[in-house]
Amino acid sequence: MFNFRIHQSFRLLAITLCVLLKLSLPQAHAGVNSPLQQQTILVLGDSISAGFGIDKEQGWVALLEKKLKDNDFQTTLINASISGETTSGGANRLKTILKKHKPNLVILELGGNDGLRGTPIKLMTQNLGYMIDLSRKSGAKVLLLGMRIPPNYGQTYSERFANQYQQLASDYNVQLVPFLLSGIAGQAGMMQADGIHPTMNAQPIMVRSVWTVLLSLIEI
Repeated sequence: MFNFRIHQSFRLLAITLCVLLKLSLPQAHAGVNSPLQQQTILVLGDSISAGFGIDKEQGWVALLEKKLKDNDFQTTLINASISGETTSGGANRLKTILKKHKPNLVILELGGNDGLRGTPIKLMTQNLGYMIDLSRKSGAKVLLLGMRIPPNYGQTYSERFANQYQQLASDYNVQLVPFLLSGIAGQAGMMQADGIHPTMNAQPIMVRSVWTVLLSLIEI
């Protein structure tokens, strides 16, 4: 009788372990096949992200959305970019946009129009810092996209303009793409006639510049 009870106890233990193992398998399998749970990515930028002068479906934001889907990332991408947008305009709009879409990640691509207007660097930096802080307080991660302006605006101003992005990334500990138009600006066939906006051919290059850094923010 004693041996029979021991046998029954081991049998019940084995059955229990099998049940627990089966219950855990779907969760583990889902973790492998779902590199990202449903998340929302918000892009807040200017004409470069709004796709000025090209088919919107060929813009870098639309191409990024396609690349995410092709790689099985379960994401909703919101493009809140507006041609002519400044850091002040973005700062004024962001709170409402965050409340509406509740993004998990905010990509900030602003400052170019400020630079072309000669806006004080201090004001731009304050606006970008405010947007980074506001995004993070809402629970979103932040990816900052750096920009540069032509040297004819003055070497000191141009350098300070570019350096502010590095400083912001350091101060707020956020990921940075130092220059979104790297490998594009000044290259034949990559810029439209105005010398400011990238052509359709340049859009995939911009996606590649963003992609590697983006992965470090959205992978589990």
